[in-house]
Amino acid sequence: MSDPTVPLSGLAWVHADVFCAAPLSGNGLCVFRPQTALSDEIMLRLTQEMRQFESIFLIEENGATRARIFTVEEELDFAGHPLLGAAAVLHHAAGGDELRRWRLQLNRRAVDLTTRRRTARFFEAEMDQGAAAWGKVAEGAARAAVLEGLGLRESHLAPGLPLAMVSTGLDYLIVPVTAAGLAAAAIRVDDFEARLAPLGAKFAYLLDTENREGRTWDNFGAVEDVATGSAAGPAGAYLHRHCGAPPALTLQQGRFTGRPSQLFVSIDAQSGSVTVGGGVAVLAEGRFY
Repeated sequence: MSDPTVPLSGLAWVHADVFCAAPLSGNGLCVFRPQTALSDEIMLRLTQEMRQFESIFLIEENGATRARIFTVEEELDFAGHPLLGAAAVLHHAAGGDELRRWRLQLNRRAVDLTTRRRTARFFEAEMDQGAAAWGKVAEGAARAAVLEGLGLRESHLAPGLPLAMVSTGLDYLIVPVTAAGLAAAAIRVDDFEARLAPLGAKFAYLLDTENREGRTWDNFGAVEDVATGSAAGPAGAYLHRHCGAPPALTLQQGRFTGRPSQLFVSIDAQSGSVTVGGGVAVLAEGRFY
């Protein structure tokens, strides 16, 4: 850490589970609300310390709430479960049983969220991700490179469906697979991110289109994400466009990590705007000495 003298004393965080039906399931999250400025490096190191897939830092600036999201490797301009969890933590801190609305300012955009309290520490949260943007389709050598990187064969793919880049804030290559393909997949190369780059994708999201279940990893394949809100919007839009899915659907994720999760997706028929939501359990809080 470049500046070890920066005091962490008194810095508090809240632990929440997102996309869960009950505590100790779904995707864990640490929500920090620092009262003094933290450097990018310190926020990254704090995320690594907590060992969650992502952490979020909420910073009050000129009457607005700024949100900074970090994985254990880098900062992200957008992510799903940290924003939903942060909104529930804000509602828990503010009190009240009524519906609450929030706007969080990210690096490149603002996101509107809604929370509803269901019990003392359990909330339903949803976010408007906007309309899905559609990008390149993986064909030929690019398609073969992605499949090789995932350890998959053509027979593992759902027949007749494209490998397509879709985004509602973070760019995913949606890879439609069978149930057997979903189980067999793993990132097996060191250059997977480079294989995605020509397609305009940051990550790949494997989607069992029949069972509406997904998986994704960091691009080194070191960590599988439990529940990925930033991919749920693109996956829901993909299922609606290519598979005839209804405008409101439920995605499953996390089975392979032992943390089953439910992600609710709805698509507005007129605007095409995608809403992603799920349950949030506010579990615990901690503080640095």
